[in-house]
Amino acid sequence: MQLVPTAHPDVLLLEPTVHGDHRGFFFETFRGSVFAAAGLPEHFVQDNHSKSSAGILRGLHYQLQQPQGKLVRCIAGRVFDVAVDLRRHSSRFGQWVAVELSADNKRALWIPPGFGHGFLVLGESAEITYKCSTYYHPASDRSLRWDDPTLAIAWPLTSAPVLSDKDRTAPLLDAAELFP
Repeated sequence: MQLVPTAHPDVLLLEPTVHGDHRGFFFETFRGSVFAAAGLPEHFVQDNHSKSSAGILRGLHYQLQQPQGKLVRCIAGRVFDVAVDLRRHSSRFGQWVAVELSADNKRALWIPPGFGHGFLVLGESAEITYKCSTYYHPASDRSLRWDDPTLAIAWPLTSAPVLSDKDRTAPLLDAAELFP
């Protein structure tokens, strides 16, 4: 497994070493020692699994008082996965990184605490799993508008996305509660 830098130095792509033959394949989805060597958390407290249909866009989500680091993988289908730096003190505040995660490429994305996360389903459906560094805390749950013009995320949309009420009514960056 290799940790590969993205356009944002705090967001890392995990490229697994896949061992395959006529029976199928095997790879490690996480190794604590690789994360520890990179100074990243090697302990996660919650695993989540989500399934979404074609055209679904989820996000941009984050937890304000109890920020979560997330290790995101797509285990079925394909998603356009986005991380946005929401730390006001960061020199990269408001910058976003996007990668395609799919069952075929078997990649994972490390999104540190202090970032918003969202994804768009790129096919008929997709399933993602993600490890979280802190527990879900409903009182800390926040959402930022996916189409904020200040962020100008280049979502690969072919039609209007399907959104939850929470995501449809989320505030823009200049009105959102953010990290110091």
